[in-house]
Amino acid sequence: MSADIRPFISTVAGTLVGKGRVCIPASWREILSAQNTPGVYVLPSFSVRALEGFGEEVLQTFHRKQAELDPFFAPEYDDRALAVLAATKLLSLDENGRVVLPEEFIHHAALEERVTFVGMGRKFQIWDAERFAAQQSELIKRAAALRNGGQK
Repeated sequence: MSADIRPFISTVAGTLVGKGRVCIPASWREILSAQNTPGVYVLPSFSVRALEGFGEEVLQTFHRKQAELDPFFAPEYDDRALAVLAATKLLSLDENGRVVLPEEFIHHAALEERVTFVGMGRKFQIWDAERFAAQQSELIKRAAALRNGGQK
């Protein structure tokens, strides 16, 4: 991440309200705006039952790396494009900083009324609050294992 791009940090509680609306945290909307992101990019995570959110910086970095691959003869080009680009939606922010999550995204992440926004630097995740609380200790254990060279 370049030095002038502010990271998505912290863990923020939120609420999923009627018609699938959630309010993106205000400080994160500032980060998205500084990246000239016309809303927020969101896709279902392919590694956990959550949603991935990010701005223009991540999209452009991904695009530059994809451009190095042959779009017709590099199998990883298709794999990455299908996993990320084909699944990503650009969601518009309303005047209150809310977005409408697609129904299939809500279903993928099994979101209920309470959600948790998890800052992860260049991206963030949106979890069902209860599921995140239950998974948080396991996620911390995995992070600790990385620090210990992969040993448990």
